[in-house]
Amino acid sequence: MTASLQTHTRSAGLDGASDGTTRIWDLPTRVFHWLLAAGVIAQIATGLGGAMEWHFRIGYALLALLLFRAVWGFVGGRWSRFAAFVYSPHALAEYLRGRAPDAHRIGHSPLGALSVFALLLLLAVQVATGLMSDDEISTSGPLARFVSGGLVGAATHWHAVAGKWIVIALVSLHVLAVLFYVLVRRQRLVRPMITGDKLLVDARTEPSRDDAASRLLAMAVFAACAAFASWIASLRL
Repeated sequence: MTASLQTHTRSAGLDGASDGTTRIWDLPTRVFHWLLAAGVIAQIATGLGGAMEWHFRIGYALLALLLFRAVWGFVGGRWSRFAAFVYSPHALAEYLRGRAPDAHRIGHSPLGALSVFALLLLLAVQVATGLMSDDEISTSGPLARFVSGGLVGAATHWHAVAGKWIVIALVSLHVLAVLFYVLVRRQRLVRPMITGDKLLVDARTEPSRDDAASRLLAMAVFAACAAFASWIASLRL
């Protein structure tokens, strides 16, 4: 956001701000964000440390979270929906030139959206390949026995070698980018993902729905995703 951001609007959410800010990130999106961050860090630690049982458990939790985000991207709050941050190549180029309109700085910016989609896609691939992996020693994913040996071998190599280091690199780049925008460009990126609220220039900005009904819907969606992840886990021998 620009340095001249002013207070104009008020969130209509369940825990909406009283200081004139606008609810951008609904509570389910914020909880997802921080749980995913913690889960990815834990996955990297358990993978590098060889704590494979915990690695599998956290992997199932990440599967549930990613499934939830896929659904929430269509039924969640205004700025959490994928449609809110799908940008054209021209919009990305204009953002990189510093010419992006204020509307492209409310939720995920064009560059931020690119990072989000890349992370979600890469994590989905990493989880999927983990479910099909087999180290031929002591651990195998719950789906390994249902696919061909060639696919198991390719999934195992990707998950344990290439995919692992790409995840670490992309996560590190994401963190560095956030630090750059916070420390150098003085943009508030972390606080809005905690409180859900932003100070915006345009008073007409539509806030994200964040009421009791939407939160109950999020709980129901996540319960279904968690049940599916639990069923996948039950297939492991």
